[in-house]
Amino acid sequence: MAVNLSKNGPAVTAAYKEVVDEKANTNWALFTYEGNSNDIRLADKGDGGLEELVEELNSGKVMYAFCRVQDPNSGLPKYVLINWTGEGVNDARKGICANHVSSMANFLKGAHVTINARAEEDVEPEAIMEKVAKASGANYSFHKERSSRFQDSGPQGPVGSVYQKTNAMSEIKKTNKDNFWAQAEKEEEKRRLEERRKAEEERQQLERERKDREAKEAALRDKRDKERASQIEQQKKFQQEAANKEQEKCREAASLISQRAVNPRDMFKQRERGITPSDSDVPCAAPASPQPEEPPAANSYVEEVTYEEPAQVEETNFYEGTEETSDRGSCARALYDYQAADDTEISFDPDEIITGIEMIDDGWWRGFGPDGHFGMFPANYVELI
Repeated sequence: MAVNLSKNGPAVTAAYKEVVDEKANTNWALFTYEGNSNDIRLADKGDGGLEELVEELNSGKVMYAFCRVQDPNSGLPKYVLINWTGEGVNDARKGICANHVSSMANFLKGAHVTINARAEEDVEPEAIMEKVAKASGANYSFHKERSSRFQDSGPQGPVGSVYQKTNAMSEIKKTNKDNFWAQAEKEEEKRRLEERRKAEEERQQLERERKDREAKEAALRDKRDKERASQIEQQKKFQQEAANKEQEKCREAASLISQRAVNPRDMFKQRERGITPSDSDVPCAAPASPQPEEPPAANSYVEEVTYEEPAQVEETNFYEGTEETSDRGSCARALYDYQAADDTEISFDPDEIITGIEMIDDGWWRGFGPDGHFGMFPANYVELI
């Protein structure tokens, strides 16, 4: 990957400009990476020259130093670029950073001498200054030249040459170094490809797991929806059956009410007065009421009362009949619901209990309703318990 100079660009550029500015006190700046990333940051800067700079180099990091020195021959400012790769840096990191050297050289432009260093002996200030002096192109002083121009220097030695003898070991080391960096780059590329392949496999595995999970959740939702629909359907069916039964009960109750022979209140008053309704008063279509096995004593007592004192007879009959029935405790359970037509009747719902029953007629009885009210009710709407 390429080196990133934009993240900390302002600080890095400002430090570089201070070094190249001859009026500034800062004469060196040191740059390195942020962790294991490729982002360049400013590590440090100072005005102590090479001696101070080399003390800041870290053997476990890859660093780039840019320093301003004074040419010992001409006295002019010269610039030195040091590409530092510490001995403690792993080979993979070395391979990555080797591709950044040219980019850093383009950024830290203007260097007269470039030094690739890995150990402290490679950055000795005296050795660096010797390279600066050689790179200046002038190994003599103008004042020395002028003073010695008119002096006899004696016989001249042999003319020098730029030829240097080839050192086989040095060439082999250089070749091995190039091969090493090439091999490191190949291994780094292979490692990146392997990481990308593993990442792709993990992504595909996660995608498969996600699809399987979604399919299972969808199947579970469908199952729950079907079960809920089935429960709703059964509940509707049950409610419909209950409604049909309720309607059937209502129709049966209405049919029973419609089959009344006479008004129960009038019949009751006639019974109390000792008057028996004629056969003509009873419709032919009226159904026969069920015959009680043993009519209560209160019924006989009502028939024996004379007509001379009806109010007294009615009051006595009410209280004495109530006490006698209460003593016997005749009770019945409602089979249907019944609503009183007036205050002489009682109302009740199915399964409610009527107590203190007086069987005053084959079709009509009296008793205490669920609300405690005493009145008449149809005998075929209840069953004795």
